[in-house]
Amino acid sequence: MALFRRTAETVTPLDGVDLVLADLDGVVYKGPNPIPHAVESLNGVSERVRVGYITNNAARTDASVAAHLSQLGLHAQPSDVVTSPQAAVRLLARHVPAGSRILVVGGDGLVDEVEKAGFTVTRSADDEPAAVIQGFAPEVGWVHLAEAAFALQDRTEDERPWVATNTDWTIPVARGIAPGNGTLVSAVHTAIGRLPLVAGKPEIAIFEEAVARFGAAKPLFIGDRLDTDILGANRAGIDSVLVLTGIDRAKQLIAADANSRPTFILEDLRGLTEPYPQTVFSKDGLTATVGTATVRIAGNEVQVVADGDSELDLLRATCAVIWNSRRAIYGLEVPERLYS
Repeated sequence: MALFRRTAETVTPLDGVDLVLADLDGVVYKGPNPIPHAVESLNGVSERVRVGYITNNAARTDASVAAHLSQLGLHAQPSDVVTSPQAAVRLLARHVPAGSRILVVGGDGLVDEVEKAGFTVTRSADDEPAAVIQGFAPEVGWVHLAEAAFALQDRTEDERPWVATNTDWTIPVARGIAPGNGTLVSAVHTAIGRLPLVAGKPEIAIFEEAVARFGAAKPLFIGDRLDTDILGANRAGIDSVLVLTGIDRAKQLIAADANSRPTFILEDLRGLTEPYPQTVFSKDGLTATVGTATVRIAGNEVQVVADGDSELDLLRATCAVIWNSRRAIYGLEVPERLYS
């Protein structure tokens, strides 16, 4: 996957795209509130190309997510929303017989998908469930995690599968960054000594579900996290946007490993329809220019040659020259102003 466009032709991130898939937390909203410019930008995009929404959040149903999006002013139906519980239940169905009893650790979004798939829901390990499925919900606590541990202990993956909707370590909410489902999964893992099958980002099951549902040939995924959103899109072979409105910012971008680098870097979603500047490298590849910003590597130092008139282009140039060098970030001296 190309990191940057290098042709002289003016392009936007939407060129050639037949489906835009947007993550939710950190991209469309933070807690109950919309992120600036997200709603009007996505509504504008929807007039040109199909827009779908993809989320690792397992606490809500697709209908409740669509209702929230509609309240924010987006044109969204439940069928436009692809959730990690949907992908997790499809994964679960590959491992247990139809109609099996499943121990559910999670909220309404997960329970709804398990029941829609024809499985029977239990909350107790004493009911001898065929499998355990786990997703985030604010009300999940020790009692629920303990039931999962009781059901899974001394059982192999073949004997009693364990499926997790996702393993996000954190989740952005209105008050800040809170622990995500990964912390809850880790608690069960610590108790039983094995890992779950995972459906959500950065695994590809949720991307495959979305692409198949919308029949896309050239999707573009928008996320705010490198370790789940961008890594997952890259694994699925999908071009990606990292938007700087959520978890990961300049510091994480500059240090991103080769598997977690986005195709595009945008300050906010207005950039989807704006011309995306090409990156021009020097012959030796140690200098990168984006717009009027130029950054080079001299020895172990990352040096700003020209700040230019755009902090975003300066960040793009910094990422470009560091990534192109194929050198580990800890071996380079990067000025603090480039990532603070």
